[in-house]
Amino acid sequence: MNTYGKFAQNAWKTLAPSQYELIVDPEAWFTNLGEEAENSVDSLQVQIAGPDSPGETYLEKVGRLTGAKMQAEEIVRAEMLTPQPEDLEEEPDEDEEPSTMGVYLEYMKEVNRLHRETLEELQQEEMGHDLNQ
Repeated sequence: MNTYGKFAQNAWKTLAPSQYELIVDPEAWFTNLGEEAENSVDSLQVQIAGPDSPGETYLEKVGRLTGAKMQAEEIVRAEMLTPQPEDLEEEPDEDEEPSTMGVYLEYMKEVNRLHRETLEELQQEEMGHDLNQ
C-alpha cells in the first residue's frame, strides 16, 4: 500500500470509523484507492505545472514542479482520500451539482480502471500468444 492509501486508511479510521468497518477487505480497498490517488496526483500535477517557461532556470523549474505536486496532492487528499466526518455528514441536495474536481476525479478513476483492464487483457493475449508459439 502506498502513502496515499495509508493516509486514506488512517483518515477513514479516524473520521468515519463506522463506514470503515463496512469495508470488506480494507487492505485491498485502500491499496486500490492509493493507486488511483497516485495516478490522479500524477495527472493533475502535469496540468497544474504547465509547460516549461522560456528562460526558466533549473531551480525555478524544480520549484514549479514541486509546488504543482504539492497542490495536486492537497486536492486529491481533500477530494478523494478524506471522508466526511460522521457527525458532519449531510445528504447532498439533489439540485447541487458536483464540483469540477469531483467530476474530474470520477473521470480519472474510470480512465484508470479502463487502463488497468486493457493492460490485463494485453498481458493475457501476450501470454496466450507465447503459449501458442
